Amino acid sequence: MAAEWVRRVLVVEDQGALRALVHDLFARGGFAVESCASGVDALAVFAEFDPDALVADIDLGSRPDGIELATALRRLAPHLGVVFLTNYPRRAAGTEAFGLPGAVFVGKAELESPEQILAALERALRPSGPADPANTSSEDLSASARVTACGGTGGGVTALTRHQLAVLGMVARGWSNEQIAQHSGATVRAVERSISRIFDRLGVSGDPATSPRVAAAARYFAAFGPRQ
Repeated sequence: MAAEWVRRVLVVEDQGALRALVHDLFARGGFAVESCASGVDALAVFAEFDPDALVADIDLGSRPDGIELATALRRLAPHLGVVFLTNYPRRAAGTEAFGLPGAVFVGKAELESPEQILAALERALRPSGPADPANTSSEDLSASARVTACGGTGGGVTALTRHQLAVLGMVARGWSNEQIAQHSGATVRAVERSISRIFDRLGVSGDPATSPRVAAAARYFAAFGPRQ
């Protein structure tokens, strides 16, 4: 039986009351949530928690600040969605939020409802959001769109994020975890976690008689066809 897929968000906010409110908002929205009061605490829990997204204030009262934290975590996990929830002036963010592709900027003073924060997180988690270091080809993404438009599921493949699709494509090509890590700019441990979660989401990790890499590759080829 496939493990239930729960997206994970790391909240970093030095104001305790707001941190608790945002934590509760995401938890009620179906996310697994880890909350921290500082960038130092966030760095300490990041590897174990393995979040899909970071929601952070910019001014955290200490170093690293939110921008430095997001930049450092993107180096470890290039697929990480990023939301800056801050009083920092929007005009200072630039066309891309502080040079982080796909990051979403939310001004605290502009908030009118909690749903705006959830919507910002969904934008940051969109497959077309954060830059994809594995460089999924346009043919792969077009194929994914065609499968979805036709009502197919691709064996669960089209429910994956853009980053996960890219990693799965490399698995299907027979790449080792070390090769995937080198290509994507991530650590081998991060790749191992990503692949494990992909297998769980596809439901291919529960049968000891079947190689999950082979089963996952079969799902990929069923959705997109064999690669030359």
